[in-house]
Amino acid sequence: MSPRSSVFTALFTYLAVATLLAASSSKAVDAAGTVRVLYAGSLVALIENDLGPAFSRTSGIAVQGRPGGSVALAHMILDGLQIPDVFVSADPSVNALLWHPPSGPSARWFLTLARTTMVIGYSPSSPFARAFQEVAAGRRPLYDVLSSHGLRLGRTDPRLDPKGYRTILTLRLAERYYYHPGLETTLLGEPENPAQTFPEEVLVGRLESGQLDAGFFYLNEVKEQHLPYVALPDEINLGNPAMARLYAQVTYTDSAGVRHRGAPILYTVTIPSTSRNFSEAIQFVEFLYAAGGQRILNAHGLLPARIVVGGDPRTVPPSLRHLIHGTYEG
Repeated sequence: MSPRSSVFTALFTYLAVATLLAASSSKAVDAAGTVRVLYAGSLVALIENDLGPAFSRTSGIAVQGRPGGSVALAHMILDGLQIPDVFVSADPSVNALLWHPPSGPSARWFLTLARTTMVIGYSPSSPFARAFQEVAAGRRPLYDVLSSHGLRLGRTDPRLDPKGYRTILTLRLAERYYYHPGLETTLLGEPENPAQTFPEEVLVGRLESGQLDAGFFYLNEVKEQHLPYVALPDEINLGNPAMARLYAQVTYTDSAGVRHRGAPILYTVTIPSTSRNFSEAIQFVEFLYAAGGQRILNAHGLLPARIVVGGDPRTVPPSLRHLIHGTYEG
């Protein structure tokens, strides 16, 4: 099977799972008074339990959300499989897929929304929980515990989700930081190891249910689910904007030939060209940046980020331009 075929096979399987998980919130309703949001699977609790209901109470506009890996969602938009009003991505580089398609849907701009960091979340009922507590207390090396025999480690697919390739980039930074060559291969095996990779929106659930001992997560995911975690040094967690040059020293090329470079983790938001409820989409984006929306983001563990524009600033809707404080240079 060619690399391209394997990616499409993985994408098809992933989308089938995502469709089942999100069926209740992805019905094709485009009537006025509704905003359809495709969003990174790491934001399920934020959107479905808090931000979406709060926006609806304030505006009277219903929110229909669908989660998934940001790369997979971007391809769904490009292929016309989904027609969202708003797209919230977990990586600015994913938005670049929508800037200049030869035809069909596009999203020629994005605004940065929030930032986060990579962490190791673990199950409090795991037989390795005490060992992770020792790591958190600084009494034991993290890589020593992660390489323990029998430990069940989870992550997302690097072909479909930014957190998947960020896991690999984090470990490549860790190899340098800890002077531990080969750490990535020791912990992960093959980059796309199917025994470890799961859809983003079910990974936390697998940890909570005890199917996994530990996994690679974003800080906001473990905080909102009140899961124990091990924080990583800034030099490897992809969370400190001041260390962008250090992060950029590592790269990963997936099986489809797509090259990913280390960079600070940023969530972004845009309104695709095919939005059917443009006015409602504008109101939703404005709510994200208003005081109420920002309080909700902060309560879910998301970190504040300077609001900059990526893509073509001239295509940003006029009513949103006052939010912009600079240009994305990633």
